[in-house]
Amino acid sequence: MDILQIVIVSIIASILFILLKDVNPTFAFFIVIVVGIMIFASVIGQIRLIFQVIQSLGDQANVPGLYLETILKIIGIAYIAELGASMTQDAGLQSVAKNIELAGKIFILLLAIPIITSVIEAIVSFLPTV
Repeated sequence: MDILQIVIVSIIASILFILLKDVNPTFAFFIVIVVGIMIFASVIGQIRLIFQVIQSLGDQANVPGLYLETILKIIGIAYIAELGASMTQDAGLQSVAKNIELAGKIFILLLAIPIITSVIEAIVSFLPTV
C-alpha cells in the first residue's frame, strides 16, 4: 500500500467511524482498530528495509552489532508503544495509554543501560587518575 492508498483508506475509515459511533460504537471502534492494523501491516515491509539500511551503514562504520541491535530495538519499542497508546487513547482509555507509554519508556531505558554504561566507561577512561 502506498501513501495515497493509506490516506484514502484512513479517510474512509474516519467517515465510517463518525457515521457509526453513535449507532454502534463497538463496531465503529473495530473499524479503527482494523484500519490501524492494516496500515501497520502495510508499512512493516518498509520498516524492515529501513532496518537493513541502518544495519548496512553500521557495518560500514564498524559499529558493534550490540549497539546497533539495541538502537533498532529501542526504535521498534517506541513505535509499538506509540501505536498501542494511540489506539487505547482513541478508545477513551487515557490511563491505559499512559501506562503503555510508561512501559515503553521503561523498556527503552532497560535496553539503553549497556550503551549508557559504555559511554560512562569511555568518559571515565579519559579522565586523569588522581
